Amino acid sequence: MIIKKLILENFRVFRGVHEIELAPQPHHGNDSHQRPIILFGGLNGAGKTSILNAVRLALYGKNSLGYSISNEDYKNYLQSLIHHESSGEQSKHGASVTLVFDFNHNGETHEYTIKRSWGEGQADTLNVFHGDLLKEELSQAQGQGFLNELIPIGVADLFFFDGEKIAELAEDSSGKILRTAVQRLLGLDLIARLQSDLSILLRRSNVKAMPESAKKQLQELEEKQKKQEYEAEILENEISSLHTTIVSIKKELSQAEQALSENGGEWAKSRQAEQTKLDQLLSEKVELEKAIRLEMDASFPLSLAPKTLKALLIKLETESELKQQLAFKTQLSEFLHKVDQRLDSVIPDNTGVMAMLNDVAKQYSDIVAESIELDISDRELGQLQYQINEAALNSKYRFTEAKERLISVEEQIEKISVNIARAPEQERLNDQIQIIKGLNSKLTNKLLERKTLINDAKRTYRDAAATARKLQSLHDKYRTDSNEEDSLDNAHKANSLLGDFSERIKLSRIELLQSAFIDSYKKLARKEDSELYAEIDAETFDVNLVNQHHQKINRKSLSAGEKQIYAIAILEALAKASGHKLPIIIDTPLGRLDSNHRDNLVENYFPQASHQVIILSTDTEVDKQYLESMKNSISRSYEIKYDSRDKCSKVETGYFWVKESVEV
Repeated sequence: MIIKKLILENFRVFRGVHEIELAPQPHHGNDSHQRPIILFGGLNGAGKTSILNAVRLALYGKNSLGYSISNEDYKNYLQSLIHHESSGEQSKHGASVTLVFDFNHNGETHEYTIKRSWGEGQADTLNVFHGDLLKEELSQAQGQGFLNELIPIGVADLFFFDGEKIAELAEDSSGKILRTAVQRLLGLDLIARLQSDLSILLRRSNVKAMPESAKKQLQELEEKQKKQEYEAEILENEISSLHTTIVSIKKELSQAEQALSENGGEWAKSRQAEQTKLDQLLSEKVELEKAIRLEMDASFPLSLAPKTLKALLIKLETESELKQQLAFKTQLSEFLHKVDQRLDSVIPDNTGVMAMLNDVAKQYSDIVAESIELDISDRELGQLQYQINEAALNSKYRFTEAKERLISVEEQIEKISVNIARAPEQERLNDQIQIIKGLNSKLTNKLLERKTLINDAKRTYRDAAATARKLQSLHDKYRTDSNEEDSLDNAHKANSLLGDFSERIKLSRIELLQSAFIDSYKKLARKEDSELYAEIDAETFDVNLVNQHHQKINRKSLSAGEKQIYAIAILEALAKASGHKLPIIIDTPLGRLDSNHRDNLVENYFPQASHQVIILSTDTEVDKQYLESMKNSISRSYEIKYDSRDKCSKVETGYFWVKESVEV
């Protein structure tokens, strides 16, 4: 399928008729190589999403909003799509969307034009053209049925999607969204319907052999089962609707938290903790300054002049030795005097002996003539030696340690003071905080409501299953013995075979889906994440990410960007497994991605996603860098410009910074 043209008439912000060419074009001089990308640029609110909605509405009408939408709600929705003039009045000409596309069927290309139009207070009218001929034989319902067969809506969901669809799939932990997509994709829902029809056939055949009392019991059980299944279906729809609401609340909550953060909310959250830490640091600073003063009053100053004090100690130690020598000389002189007196009493002529003793004593008592200047006691010298050699060094170590810690504390005080100054006063944030509290409360209530509905649905399904078993038991009791036995046996066998066939094709397609997902995820993920693999549960259809060590990765631990890459990889894998070749339409694709993921998507997804890729982007998503990177793959580019004075948008060729269409 190739979408050739989209025509909007008084549709939402688009006043009047807007005819947009969408067919991809080949490279100049190379008809075999198409450039698949059609790029739309527009600021938020300009009308980008209206392009996607218009395509879906043209193809699927009421079902573009979901299966559970009522006719009245759909009519109100159509009313909201009619363009309002700047005066506030709706256009009197009504609105319409027209889609022209080529579709290949059995090797032949057919052109179809579908036009869906409606006026004020009116239901929509669908016209289907094959070439230039209106298919008049088709009623409105038949025309819609024809389109549904041509492009099943379950398949189109895999090709036409926006950021909300990606977020919904990324956050789906139940596997329900993926399960529904796979069942529609593989036609498993049709198999289930056929099994149900065969079961009804088998049951009806047995009714003929039943007595009236059993028929009455059968009728009561069938009515009871229908009621239970209907109640369960209603609960399923409510759960689905509630899930959409929960996703929307989560988005609102994320935006509110982002706004709070931008207004200083993160600083405000930590303000009290920062103030407590600041008080602790200020107390520590006082203690450190006190410790430094104590060291200054003690031995630390002695460490400031190590050379001078070393010289002083040498001087004092030298004088101490000199005093010891002088004392020894005095004692020796007194000793020799006493010896001389004793010798006089024993040896009258002792001159020679004393001369010899004096000569020997002189060798031990010769002292270099130095003056003693400081003259301190040995006790005082010992105290000085301790003060200089030990106390001063220890004091210097403690002083240095306290000083370095003080510097660190003062730096922390400065940083924390800045953080506290950044934090706005609590009163300024109260409104935003109340909004977040309200959203959190609303989200909690909705989650509890969903849990209750899920439990109710499970109980209702169990009741329906129990009723079905009673029905089957009743049928088995009165199984027919008529000539229809062979046909019924065949029906039984067919029913059993359908179950086996459904299971086998499911397993086969899941294997194909896993392989396609791995290829896509490796292409889109960052290099460090590319070793992840996928395992799809055959019962729940939940996707488990597994690393190279066969360890499961919790999807809840993934970042918002990683979840988006996961969801896009799933959508691409489903699209490949569908066997359909449809255009890709993707709205706001890069909003939640980091630069690495954006690079991978721009380089490895957009140019290769399909033969036609329609991208609806803001100027901050596909920016100048990415525009240049994709230039060789872009066929056409448009900018959607909103006129605030006339309150309408128009589509022009070009793209933000480029006045003409981006082509090479």
